[in-house]
Amino acid sequence: MSPDNPLYAWGGLNRLLFLWINGFHSAYWDALMLTMTALGDHANYPIYMALALLLSAGRPLWLPGSNVLIFGVGYVLTGWIVTQIKLLLNFPRPLLALDSHWVQVVGRPEFHHSFPSGHATFAVLLAASLSYQSARPLRWLLWGFALLVCLSRPVLGAHFPVDVLGGALIACLTVYSLRRLHKRMFPAKAKTENE
Repeated sequence: MSPDNPLYAWGGLNRLLFLWINGFHSAYWDALMLTMTALGDHANYPIYMALALLLSAGRPLWLPGSNVLIFGVGYVLTGWIVTQIKLLLNFPRPLLALDSHWVQVVGRPEFHHSFPSGHATFAVLLAASLSYQSARPLRWLLWGFALLVCLSRPVLGAHFPVDVLGGALIACLTVYSLRRLHKRMFPAKAKTENE
């Protein structure tokens, strides 16, 4: 599949959406987007895992332990999946795919391995795995975080919208599959958590 493939290009809509999202800039907005990208980096996994373990141990009604397990396994699986797809496709980032005067890059310029977005995958994995049957404030916080991380990638000029959607889809499908597997392996525990 090439970047011009209809599944990726969406008849030019992928490019147009990127240019529209990437066109909004201000000092405050750019600082927020840089912060969200930094927070959404998969290198922060040990910190988020430690926080999830502490919250789950201290307040299991706020965060079920099975969510933390799914987050841990999902991190390994999505990391492998995203790496393989990036290496296989090696799509150009917006700065390389478009004329450089069209793209406003904030932060470090990147050129290769555009699809899928690793930041979007990690942020949505965090939200999808930890929000299931969690306390409502935690769910809102997790999904708000994921949304802002996903938005930050085209704003900063690092990814096309399809890259972000692809990463989010990988994360959601991984969590869905792991949750179904968990319910089959531990039916009694799953039934207790559903009550």
